[in-house]
Amino acid sequence: MRKIRVAVIGVGNCASSLVQGVAYYKNAREDAFIPGVMHVNLGGYHIRDIEFVAAFDIDRNKVGKDLSRAVFTPPNNTTRFSDVPLLNVRVHRGMTHDGVGKYLSRIIHKAPGPTDDIVGILRQTRAEVVVNYLPVGSEEATKWYVEQVLEAGCAFVNCIPVFIASERYWHRRFERKGLPVIGDDIKSQVGATILHRTLVNLYLDRGMPIDRTYQLNTGGNTDFLNMLERERLDSKKISKTNAVVSQIKARGLSIRPEDVHVGPSDYVPWQKDNKLCFLRIESRHFGDVPSSLECRLSVEDSPNSAGVVIDAIRCARLALDHGLSGSLLGPSSFFMKTPPRQFTDTEARALTEQFIRKYGRRRTARKSRARTKA
Repeated sequence: MRKIRVAVIGVGNCASSLVQGVAYYKNAREDAFIPGVMHVNLGGYHIRDIEFVAAFDIDRNKVGKDLSRAVFTPPNNTTRFSDVPLLNVRVHRGMTHDGVGKYLSRIIHKAPGPTDDIVGILRQTRAEVVVNYLPVGSEEATKWYVEQVLEAGCAFVNCIPVFIASERYWHRRFERKGLPVIGDDIKSQVGATILHRTLVNLYLDRGMPIDRTYQLNTGGNTDFLNMLERERLDSKKISKTNAVVSQIKARGLSIRPEDVHVGPSDYVPWQKDNKLCFLRIESRHFGDVPSSLECRLSVEDSPNSAGVVIDAIRCARLALDHGLSGSLLGPSSFFMKTPPRQFTDTEARALTEQFIRKYGRRRTARKSRARTKA
């Protein structure tokens, strides 16, 4: 199989885990149950078929370095679980726009010089799939990069809560260009959101209403530092809240906005990339007798999402292979918190597996990108 040529926007902890993971799992057996990986072979593509060809950042300590070195450069502080060979992929100077908030600006200093030619670099490196890892709240920067991606002719995987795949305007832009997009806001393998959704559905399946619920998260990476700036949190809170509330609404039920709190809570520096999640659900069982559940989850935040992104990249490549365009409904619903349409996670997984079976069986030349909806 051909390699999947990937470009990364934002060389932070998430990019570090993704790059490390491709190196770590390069010899993974396709018939084995591998920790942290849902598909070793997805539609004919192994994890090792992912090849990084371009990277963009604005941090002066990362710009100009090889990607294999930049992913381990502070303030990155995620677990180093794999060595990464020299990739011969230089980190280029990206666009800032609103990508650096007031708290991040205290530890991240912009590289000198102008923004590099993003479209030219994507074309020169023949990038096929672009992954967006910009900080939360980077609304204008993300939209600017999306324009570059569309002009360069690449698929797009949007891992942050800026609404692209879930917005009809951007769906139609990608559709007209004959390009696929997966988004928005990556859903970790077993993280706060997927756990919260699962518990909510468990309660509803067993005939117990959700009267009140909260999800509180703390962490010590740059994502949590950035989110101390509450003005940057609007889209994140919308994404995380809707991911949970959508499961209640799908049953024809409702919950008052004041009875739901879902979102980041505080920055604790010594936690580094470890994320602590505290969940509470208040309900009633037989005879309206009160019941409550409290749960604590501890995860390394960035590796928790990397395996999902690896699958999203390969689904985007399958879409390119088959001329699919616009927002990919199945993969977006399974991999992301805010897809174009919400399903239960069981339904979303079934849709994604159906997508893989349908488009992974046979290869078609990428000679024309028909405007086909996935």
